[in-house]
Amino acid sequence: NEDLPRNPASTIKLLTTFLALEDLGPAYTWSTETYVAGDLDGGRLQGDLYLKGYGDPYLVTERLWLLLRRLRQRGLEQVDGDLVIDNFYFDLPAQDPGAFDGQAYRIYNVQPDALLVNFNAIGFTFRPEPEKQRVQIVADPLPMNLEIRNELTLTSGRCRGYQGGIAVAVAESEPEPAVSFSGRFGSDCPEYRLSRSVLSAPEYAYGVVRSLWSESGGELAGSWRNEPVPEELEVFEEFSSPPLSDVIRSVNKWSNNVMTRQIFLTMAAERYGAPATPERARAAANAALGERGLDFPELTLDNGAGLSRDTRISARNLGRLLMAARASDFGAEFQSSLALAGLDGTMRRRFRNDTLTGRMHLKTGRLNGVFAMAGYVRSESGGEYVVVAMQNHPDAHRGPGEEAHSELLRWVYRQ
Repeated sequence: NEDLPRNPASTIKLLTTFLALEDLGPAYTWSTETYVAGDLDGGRLQGDLYLKGYGDPYLVTERLWLLLRRLRQRGLEQVDGDLVIDNFYFDLPAQDPGAFDGQAYRIYNVQPDALLVNFNAIGFTFRPEPEKQRVQIVADPLPMNLEIRNELTLTSGRCRGYQGGIAVAVAESEPEPAVSFSGRFGSDCPEYRLSRSVLSAPEYAYGVVRSLWSESGGELAGSWRNEPVPEELEVFEEFSSPPLSDVIRSVNKWSNNVMTRQIFLTMAAERYGAPATPERARAAANAALGERGLDFPELTLDNGAGLSRDTRISARNLGRLLMAARASDFGAEFQSSLALAGLDGTMRRRFRNDTLTGRMHLKTGRLNGVFAMAGYVRSESGGEYVVVAMQNHPDAHRGPGEEAHSELLRWVYRQ
């Protein structure tokens, strides 16, 4: 059935990242710019600070801190006005992040944004403190505009129930953003962690910037707005991302959905100009395939990341893509971005302490009813093979699907 269109789940990230390497180049970087509107005198800005994003997929907290540190080095200490967010490099339709599976606050459902900070994610850690009869909650990062309501009850005994008995609720209708945690958490529970996305991208960026700015001794007197940078302003400080060759390692090894979508939209902006749209991103990908002689008539691209019920590609053509990537000038960068069997990424627990450990660079994909894998296998005899398998069936994502793929990989290895 190698020519039947299948849902590839996250293995479609291979197409997005390969085409990005080809179109943008491995040294491509994203910029984040700051602008000052007003007079800067003695460390005090009598006006607004603008933050403009160009789709950086890896503006994590540590790198945002470096950007803010540069502002301090330029002499900026106090902002009397607002933080103004310019995320108009992408033009995206309003979407319900829970439309895919009803889990609006799960990290894998985070929507792209031209100014995406730390994947829009907050890590919450829960620690039982029996001596104080409470459960401590630590958020990292903690946006200054988010209220955390701890309604957890510490009970004696072991952990019980889903997520250790922790229920999460987001107060969307209230004036100020808030997240509540309730339920019964056992005193014998080990430290528990979960990550959620509970703010819009601009709200989150403002809250994290304000927190980091305050921690470093700075002051931000105003609130935030969402509007474009005025044309007459000049860049105050520019900050660059890591190169694309580094970024795709996080994408493919750990199957990061929103990073892939940022890359997908960037291809559109670079090929057709800003603002990038999902329609232009799909057109850019199809154009890039055609320029490389890769005609995939059955291909249906949705968001480029695989978190979709509509994406389709055949196993044969996904294999052709992997062959083209192997022959590319950037083939080494592409292959090294895939998870190594038994060693890292999504493959770190599979084939561990096995003869196949380190012999396969693979990308896996799993949705309800979908199990897929694609990549490169170095056989026992030293031969190299491209292997693609995609199962679409109500139970494909359960144990038997993974077992079947593991046996296929072992068979190829023994050849």
